[in-house]
Amino acid sequence: MAASGSPEFEELLRDHAPRVLGALARRCGDFSAAEDALQEALLAAHVEWPAAGAPANPGGWLYRVGCRRLADAQESESARKRRESHVGEARAEARAAADSGEDALMEHDDTLLLFFTCCHPALTAHSATALTLRALGGLTTAEIARAFLVPEATMAQRISRAKQTIVDSGRSLALPAESERASRLESVMQILYLMFNEGHLGSSGPSLVRVELSSEAIRLARLLRAAQPADAEVAGLLALMLLSDARRPARTGPDGELVPLHEQDRARWDRAAIAEGTQLISTALERGAAGIYQLQAAIAALHDEAPSVAETDWPRVLALYRLLERATGNPMVSLNRIAAQAMVDGPTKALEALAELERDARIAGHFRIAVVRAHLLELAGERERAIREYRQAANGTANLPERSYLITKAARLEGTDTAGSA
Repeated sequence: MAASGSPEFEELLRDHAPRVLGALARRCGDFSAAEDALQEALLAAHVEWPAAGAPANPGGWLYRVGCRRLADAQESESARKRRESHVGEARAEARAAADSGEDALMEHDDTLLLFFTCCHPALTAHSATALTLRALGGLTTAEIARAFLVPEATMAQRISRAKQTIVDSGRSLALPAESERASRLESVMQILYLMFNEGHLGSSGPSLVRVELSSEAIRLARLLRAAQPADAEVAGLLALMLLSDARRPARTGPDGELVPLHEQDRARWDRAAIAEGTQLISTALERGAAGIYQLQAAIAALHDEAPSVAETDWPRVLALYRLLERATGNPMVSLNRIAAQAMVDGPTKALEALAELERDARIAGHFRIAVVRAHLLELAGERERAIREYRQAANGTANLPERSYLITKAARLEGTDTAGSA
């Protein structure tokens, strides 16, 4: 059994927590009570599992403990007469749940429904997204902060305020009726998108990717697609995930090291996922004006269908990025547009555009600015400046394979300089 606090232990709990939370919420009809019960069950796991070993069905164990906590809470809050008539039944149900174990938990999967639940009408879209990623998405506050380009302390306050806003609104985190879910769809899609991105390229940690996050995001996107088959943006979101994830087998080397796009063995890409994603986005784009996920999926499809980086339709990629940039106003999109611009207009014009983007306070000083600048300087033949930028970028990322790649790039360029002067 992995030690409490170890990555393996935390991953085991994180994998089971969303489904357990969904089962508990379905049982009691109150998300807040279910979340409290889950937290107590997780605490009990931290205490008991390191010594006794993980149970055969960790999810069932957490569910049973959570059921008992719900029954205890009901008992403490009920009047004696009501307690005498109902708590015995609640405790009996909890014992029955303990007997049925994993079967009761596996009967339903309400994880996607809980995403809609957290997108509470009292919250802004950003606050709802942050709260859901923290409660259900398996992301830390620091990871969410990096996704929103804000300090960790700011994000912690935002999540805390979101919870308090719900309390002050007088509306509980109850499971929403089907009629309410349409108004929350955009927030749910953003949450799944950010969850996938953190899995596709982890913002921190020893691995380039976090497969459990990206795979869960794809699974939930499939459920969302099944529930919203006529929505072109939902189709675009799933297509984007599939087309991006298709490259995962070639994105890392034998030791987990980062392999950049231009060095990837395209024969290792998942052609079935590419075919499915391409079909999804082609059909979605036929329905009219493209949304932000459809535009990103269209860009991903151009990369996946090209035989090589050199043979990619870069003018079309650039045109799509410009549309996406206008639609989102996101500086990270602008950064990607500049990288594509270098392939069309050359590195000099792209460096000029990068200098202009740095005036945007939302992204100024971000290590990805240094990554792109280093790449552009390398293309322009300015090796010494590129070396400095690669090293600066390496100091800014908390993802260890990405840091190693950037350090290696600098070292290789430095070696080239040395060889050239010998």
